[in-house]
Amino acid sequence: MARSKEKTPKKPKQPGRLKQMWQVFQMTRRYDSNIVWILVVAFVVPILISLALALLIPGSNVFTVVLWIIAGVLAGILAMLIILGRRAEKAAYSQIEGQPGAVGAVLRSSLKRGWVGSEMPVAVNGKTQDAVYRAVGRGGVVLISEGPKTRTTRMLDEEKRKIVRIGGNVGVTVISVGPDEDAVPLHKLARRLTRIKPTLTKAEVLAVNNRLNSMGTKLPIPKGVDPMKARPQRG
Repeated sequence: MARSKEKTPKKPKQPGRLKQMWQVFQMTRRYDSNIVWILVVAFVVPILISLALALLIPGSNVFTVVLWIIAGVLAGILAMLIILGRRAEKAAYSQIEGQPGAVGAVLRSSLKRGWVGSEMPVAVNGKTQDAVYRAVGRGGVVLISEGPKTRTTRMLDEEKRKIVRIGGNVGVTVISVGPDEDAVPLHKLARRLTRIKPTLTKAEVLAVNNRLNSMGTKLPIPKGVDPMKARPQRG
């Protein structure tokens, strides 16, 4: 008796690289009306510079001029890709900026190499939805507040005291992400961490992170749960 062969469902075809870039461009253009002109300038300027250099350098011929133009085109394409990536990142984060859990999204997806962070906050105010997140890296321990400084200062001070008590002489940096004028914009948070002067080795980063994780969090927030749904524990 013949057995019916089950057809293996085909995996959905992933869009090609060019199509992905086009989708990123379309998304960015919806939130950044100047992106078209910026990309045009980024592409044209290197070509003009390379052409000017080709004409100014003594002894240039048609072949060298063509090579300079090709180099300018490649440089223009590279400049476009770099600018599009940064503007797209800014546009993506602008959609979630100000929402509870936005800092956690950055720590989950955009942390640079050498840094360890969690999308779960270490402290949350159940009424205002303000939160404090923690990241550990070569620059020490960083506490990141999400919300106005007037409401997050107390939580930051409490977490800083815990770190000093458990982490010893580890440096603690405080960063604010919120509506305050001197707050760090959400799309610049990951780059802000990399500017902190290194004070720890890779082994020390791992040891400090494990030690701080043993403290647990102020609220029992399962991974992936939005801080908006968190509720304070009752004594």
